[in-house]
Amino acid sequence: MVVRIVRLGTARNKDEGIRIGTVRRPPRGVPKSEFASGNWYDVWYPNLAPSVETMKLGQEAATPGEWAAFAKKYRSEMAAPDASRSIELLAALSQHSNFSVGCYCADEAHCHRSVLRALLAEKGARLE
Repeated sequence: MVVRIVRLGTARNKDEGIRIGTVRRPPRGVPKSEFASGNWYDVWYPNLAPSVETMKLGQEAATPGEWAAFAKKYRSEMAAPDASRSIELLAALSQHSNFSVGCYCADEAHCHRSVLRALLAEKGARLE
C-alpha cells in the first residue's frame, strides 16, 4: 500500500486508489460531475493546499532562495494543528491503502506537492 504524488488531470496509475486534490480551487471550466472521470480528483481537500498568499509566493519563485521562502511558509502552514493532523492521517492510511494526492502544476519540483511529499515522508508515509 502506498500514497502516490500525482499531477491532477493526468492518466491514473493502475491500483492508484482514490485521488485527492490538494488544491485551492477546482479545475477551471470542468463541470463538477466530470472531476473524477476526467482524472482530476475524486475528493477535493483544499486543507492541504497553500494559502492564496503562499501559493503566489511559490508561483512567483524564480530563484532557489525564493523557492526556499515559499517552502518554509508552506511548511509553517502545514504545521498548524488541523493540517498536521491531516498529514498524519494520510501517512497512517498509506500503510493500509493505495491513494494519491496531487496538484495541477506541471513540474513537481516547483509545486507544493514536492513539499507535501517530504512532509508525508517525515510522518512515515509509504510513498511510491
